[in-house]
Amino acid sequence: MQQLLTAQGPDQLASGLHILLALTLMALAPAILVLTTGFTRILIVLAFCRQALGTPNIPPNIVLIPLAGFLTLISMGPMVDEIYTNALQPAMAGKLAPMAAYEAAATPLRGFMQKNTRQKDLGLLIQASRLPRPANLEQVPDRILIPAFVLSELKAAFTMGFALFLAFLAVDLVVAGVLMALGMFMVPPMSISLPIKLLLFVLVDGWSLISQSLLGSFVT
Repeated sequence: MQQLLTAQGPDQLASGLHILLALTLMALAPAILVLTTGFTRILIVLAFCRQALGTPNIPPNIVLIPLAGFLTLISMGPMVDEIYTNALQPAMAGKLAPMAAYEAAATPLRGFMQKNTRQKDLGLLIQASRLPRPANLEQVPDRILIPAFVLSELKAAFTMGFALFLAFLAVDLVVAGVLMALGMFMVPPMSISLPIKLLLFVLVDGWSLISQSLLGSFVT
């Protein structure tokens, strides 16, 4: 910032602007990675699974968040390789200007978001922004595409979470019905259903099934 204020010429000003842009991108990088990848869907579904099991703090966040990150890298593996090869590596070698590197990195990300964004969400935001209807997805600006993609990811995550809750709710209802039939009204159903849900979850290899469903839910 001081370099911007004390710039004496166009070259110094441009250099100061580049530094300011780089610092801004570094500060926004975590939010950008969360909002433009499948991390949001994966983390929400894993959190829903934890809640549906009846163990809201197990696995802890320190395990769940890195797991979601690695699953995101796996689901977007070819895209990550493309960004590294076409954008990051040439930029670090000085063969690409910052803006050219940004365009090279944004192109595969935009393609991923376009494939996983619902037309309904895009139409809603385009109408709300009062922009002319684009002829194709390539003409949709990033300020419309990114929030539309996030809305679609939330929709997909909550749909998968609802299915998880239904499966575990069935166990709770069966346990509650059996306890009522036996006249054991003083026994909390959760104390019986929790170990049963954990046992069933382990027997069916639940974490692997959920990971497989999440990785297969993206259009790449």
